[in-house]
Amino acid sequence: MEPPPIDQKLTVLASAIAASLCMLWGANTVAIKFSLSGLGPFTAAAVRFGISTLFLWAWAMMTGRSLRPAPGQLRPLLVNSLLFTVQLSLVYVGFTMTNASRGALLTNLQPFFLLFLAHFFLAGDRITPLKLIGLVLGFSGAACVFLDRQAGSGSFMAGDLLLLGSTVIWAGSAAYTKHLVKSISSVQIVFYQLLFSIPLFVLGAPVWDTPMVFRVNLEIVAAILFQALITTAFAFVAWTRLMQIFGAVALHSFVFLIPVSGVLLAGMVLDEPITVMIVLALVLIVGGIFIVQIGQRREMAALLYKRSG
Repeated sequence: MEPPPIDQKLTVLASAIAASLCMLWGANTVAIKFSLSGLGPFTAAAVRFGISTLFLWAWAMMTGRSLRPAPGQLRPLLVNSLLFTVQLSLVYVGFTMTNASRGALLTNLQPFFLLFLAHFFLAGDRITPLKLIGLVLGFSGAACVFLDRQAGSGSFMAGDLLLLGSTVIWAGSAAYTKHLVKSISSVQIVFYQLLFSIPLFVLGAPVWDTPMVFRVNLEIVAAILFQALITTAFAFVAWTRLMQIFGAVALHSFVFLIPVSGVLLAGMVLDEPITVMIVLALVLIVGGIFIVQIGQRREMAALLYKRSG
């Protein structure tokens, strides 16, 4: 069968799948935090991405997708993987020092940092007045996280700063990826991003993790498999397929669910304190996401109108 046309109207089923995927990504912060109760950060990352790489390789083989990079593509793939490795190293170490709810908020500042970077480095991406309002709301939410003293401590501050740094790097990596996808398939980008990171995490585990493994039970194994198979491999494949059919703009209507589910699940599953400042930060960040999306939709509508005219 021929694939459906791109950017067709979202169906109820597709909306439910997109919303579910975003909630799964929100739950990923809880899974990371839980897995770190039994494994060192570099050990957990090496195991997670090792399993994910095998899954993506098997999926590519079954679907006939080529993973062989073309001449000249290996170097940018290595650079992209290095950015990914540094970013995830900061994420995993940061989560050993702070709460999952705070991490869910700080890591979801990535769209705001990406918007800021794109304004200066990507042609056609500009910060409009409406997007600027969204940026102010998003970064105000980040300020609320750092001003939250009820749950705060010295280690929380260090962990929060590491996560904030990882989010900046993630935004830079996303901007770089926008250039790569013009000549390299998204499957290859993600596959080599994971593949090249594994040796670095494996080498870092015995050096930085003390100990590498200090507790293993069914819950920790489930948390690792959830990250490796559900939020890294399956969710990527499903989201990529939805983007091919319905387009990125329509799907991004659901990304606000990522910080919402992350904060709520951290409170319910990990029994973390959800303070007034954390709730305020969540409201500001979600509001900022909505306003940025409205700005992007208006730009897309204006572009389509211009082309049709």
